[in-house]
Amino acid sequence: MILVSGSLAFDTVMRYSGRFADQMLTGHLQTLSVAFEVGDLRRDFGGCAGNICYSLALLGESACPWGAVGRDFAPYRAWLEASGIPTGALHPVEALTAQAYIMTDREDNQITAFHPGAMLASGEAPFPDDLGAQVRIGVVAPDSRAGMRTHARAFRERSIPYLFDPGQALGILSLEDVSEMATGAAVMAVNDYEAGLVEKRFGLTIPKLLEQVGVVVQTRGREGSWIWTHVGRIEIPPAPPTDEVDPTGCGDAYRAGLLWGWARGLDWAVSGRVASLLGAFKISSAGTQNHRFETQEFWSRYQSAFALDPPAPIET
Repeated sequence: MILVSGSLAFDTVMRYSGRFADQMLTGHLQTLSVAFEVGDLRRDFGGCAGNICYSLALLGESACPWGAVGRDFAPYRAWLEASGIPTGALHPVEALTAQAYIMTDREDNQITAFHPGAMLASGEAPFPDDLGAQVRIGVVAPDSRAGMRTHARAFRERSIPYLFDPGQALGILSLEDVSEMATGAAVMAVNDYEAGLVEKRFGLTIPKLLEQVGVVVQTRGREGSWIWTHVGRIEIPPAPPTDEVDPTGCGDAYRAGLLWGWARGLDWAVSGRVASLLGAFKISSAGTQNHRFETQEFWSRYQSAFALDPPAPIET
């Protein structure tokens, strides 16, 4: 069982056919007033914890989301349970479930507005003691600051190795927060932008992070990813997608693949390729929890994408 602490949210996703940059005047950003007419709009189930658990379920891994949800969560709960994802670790509160409004332009730049809602109470979500020894790996994904700190502490107190993914929560985290959660983590995952932000704001370069955490994963979009360990850097090539429809949630899909390999004791070069391919499946579908595949299809794509046999035995 992988226990995934993080946000659960309703995503309103919009696609803008132009470029954001074309609608913004250099030198006038201090008085910005701009509107984007979007052609596509839909409402999806999202949030980092939900997204990661969904992709893990596709790979046959047992994963449980851990966080706070609102009084409007019923349809999302039904979706998770229909997908074979347990919901017993979710903490209901009298607020609206977190809401994200995500707009993407034709160059895959994104603007996101986020209302945390129930997520602000995630620190009150108790550790699901009924899962007990079933929890082999934990995840601290973007959530409220209190929730991330509290849940990271809970994993450390129980000697549960965890992946720390600061992601879009970096804006609310301090150097103390990042250092504490990284120091107790087995793996830390960031994208290129987040790696630069961590270095600029906190002075934490990849070598410095490796003094605190065993493995640092740096995703690089179309360039693939790097997995840094104490013995060097592993370069993970990108897996070619069948189509590029929507990048929203690709990072969560990548992390799910990484966790799947880690849970099975696979080496990082293999786990990274599984993660890369899962991201490629996700980008070919709109929304963060709408991609699907059969097991044979996934491993056939793995073999063709990387010219490698699938890891054996493949356990689900």
